[in-house]
Amino acid sequence: MQKYRNEHQVFIAEGTKIAEEWLQSTAKVQLIAATKAWSEVHQGLLKQHPEATYIEVSEAELATISLLPTPNQVLLVVHREDVPMPNAITEWCIAVSTLQDPGNMGTIIRIADWFGVKHIYATADSVDAYNPKVIQAAMGGHLRVQVHTATMQQVFEMVQVPIYAAVLGGTNIYHQPKAKAGVLVIGNESKGLPEDVQAMATHKITIPRIGGAESLNAGVSAGIICALLMDIA
Repeated sequence: MQKYRNEHQVFIAEGTKIAEEWLQSTAKVQLIAATKAWSEVHQGLLKQHPEATYIEVSEAELATISLLPTPNQVLLVVHREDVPMPNAITEWCIAVSTLQDPGNMGTIIRIADWFGVKHIYATADSVDAYNPKVIQAAMGGHLRVQVHTATMQQVFEMVQVPIYAAVLGGTNIYHQPKAKAGVLVIGNESKGLPEDVQAMATHKITIPRIGGAESLNAGVSAGIICALLMDIA
């Protein structure tokens, strides 16, 4: 699937809420496959995308092409526009290294969207940012957040702000002063960040554990750190 997404520069977005958000945008939509009932209610959105091929499908037909456990009336094939990486990093951004779980990636994109973070940098061995499960979890975040493929070395060479690596045994996040800008670096769900990446960070930070939970997933960790670390008020 990723091979064909990359080859044709498209991705799938499905479900009423997500489809509505993409159709309300200026994104180029290649295909709209929708039930008659959905189409009758959303004629205005359909007219906004004359470039798209429209196919009316039954719920049974949609189920055969849907990637969701329960098909939800509409599926889009959307053209992907890759935006060049900035030449320098001067604002808040998030970098993820070898992140594997689509839910975590989508959640981090959604968190970035919430906090106004415009760029995420992901290593090539991370989950594809346009994986259908990532699209679902991001809930339209791709419209406002650019996800770039880059090595951590490339990211750090562009940095003109502090680098905060989320690790075990770092500075208690509650004791870390807030910052106007920086790079938040999140690692693999089970292995964390490689030693060489940690070594390049200017700050190592940790969410202290008070209770008995074994761990926090990457998406939850990113959300907590953004809320506590970003000086955006």
